[in-house]
Amino acid sequence: MQNFSQLFENRHEYAKEWKKRTGGKVLGFFDTYFPEELAYAAGILPVRIMAKHYADDTTDRLMYGNCYVTRDMFNQFNLGYYDYVDGLVSIESCQWWYNAFDTTMQMFPNLWSYYLFTPDYPDANRSKDVMRSELALMKGKLEEWTGKAISDADLDNAIEVYNTNRRLLRRIYELRRFNNPVILGSEAMEIMLACQVMDKAEANKMLEELIPKLEDREPYEDRVRFILIGSETYDAELEKLIEGLGGNVVIDELDNGSAYIWNEVIPMKDRLMAIGLRYMSKPHSALKDNVWRRRPEHIFELSEDFQVDAAIIAKQIYCHPHGTDMYAVWKLLQERKIPYHTFERDTTLPYEETRMGIEALINMVKPGMTRLNGWSS
Repeated sequence: MQNFSQLFENRHEYAKEWKKRTGGKVLGFFDTYFPEELAYAAGILPVRIMAKHYADDTTDRLMYGNCYVTRDMFNQFNLGYYDYVDGLVSIESCQWWYNAFDTTMQMFPNLWSYYLFTPDYPDANRSKDVMRSELALMKGKLEEWTGKAISDADLDNAIEVYNTNRRLLRRIYELRRFNNPVILGSEAMEIMLACQVMDKAEANKMLEELIPKLEDREPYEDRVRFILIGSETYDAELEKLIEGLGGNVVIDELDNGSAYIWNEVIPMKDRLMAIGLRYMSKPHSALKDNVWRRRPEHIFELSEDFQVDAAIIAKQIYCHPHGTDMYAVWKLLQERKIPYHTFERDTTLPYEETRMGIEALINMVKPGMTRLNGWSS
C-alpha cells in the first residue's frame, strides 16, 4: 500500500526514471476522456496532469478567472515540475482545462501538442463515428511524432494492459462493499491516483501482488458509509478527514475515481472503434452528461450497490460543469432520501469548516442508521 502512496507523491521522479530506463516519450493529459491506449500503443507513457498547491504569482496575469486547479497545473509547468513532459494533449472538454493547455503551449511552444475533439454529446447518433475518425487522425499524428507505426498488435496489447488495470482496480473497489471493508477510502484513492501516472503494466504487477494481501487483511470496523460526488480530486485528504471523524468513503463517482475504470474496451476487429466506444459509453462526466442526465441515476446505483448512508459533494470553486449539474444531483439525493453535505474547495481543503460540516452530518446520520430497513425510521 505504501508503495503506491510514495510513488504518487514522487510521481515526477517516477516519470523521469521511466524515460531514462526506456528512452520513451511522456505525454501529459488532463481529462478522463483521453484515450490513453492509443498513446500507450505508440510506446508513450501517458501521465495525467495533477494539481497540487504551490506558491503562485503568475497565473493571475495569464489565466484570470480559471479555476485554481487548472491554474496550478500551468503553474507547475512554469515552476519546472513537469520539465520531463515531451508533449501535451487537450480534448474537447472543460474551458478551464483548455485554457491551461493553451497557456502552457504559449509559454512552452517546443512541446509537442495535439487537440483531440471528443463529441460533446456521447449519446448522439453519429458520436461514435466522429470519435472513431478523430482517433484515426490522432493515431497518424502520434506515428509522425514517434517515428513508429502503430500496429494492430500494439493496439491489442495496449487494450489488454488497460483492461487488466481496470479489472484489478475494480477488485479494489469491490473490497470496499463489505460491511467491514479491508481497505479504507483514502488508501483506495491513493492507489487510483498513482495508477494514473504510472506505466499500466508496472501498476498491474503491483496490484496483483497487493490484492491477495488485502484480502487476507484484518477488516476495519463498520463506519458511516459515504459516497463521494463532484469534481476531480488530486489527493486523499478529504477521505482521511472523513475517516478521522468515524466515516469511510466506500465509493465515489469522480472522473478520476470510479469513472476512470468502470467499463472496459470490448475487443473487436476495428480497434479504433472499440476504443472510441469505450470512452463514449463510460460513466458520463458532468460536462458531457447533457442530454439524458444519466449521471444522477448512476450515482444512485452506486449508492445502492455500496450501501451508503450519506453523500459528500465536493465541488471545485469555479467548476462550471459541476455547478450547472448540481441541481440534478441534489434532486436525486433528496428524492431517494440520501442525506448529503455540499462544499466547495480549491487545491487545498478548507479543513475546519469541512470538518464541522461532515461531523454534523455523521452525528445526524448515526442515530437513524438503518441500511437494511431503508430510511423510513
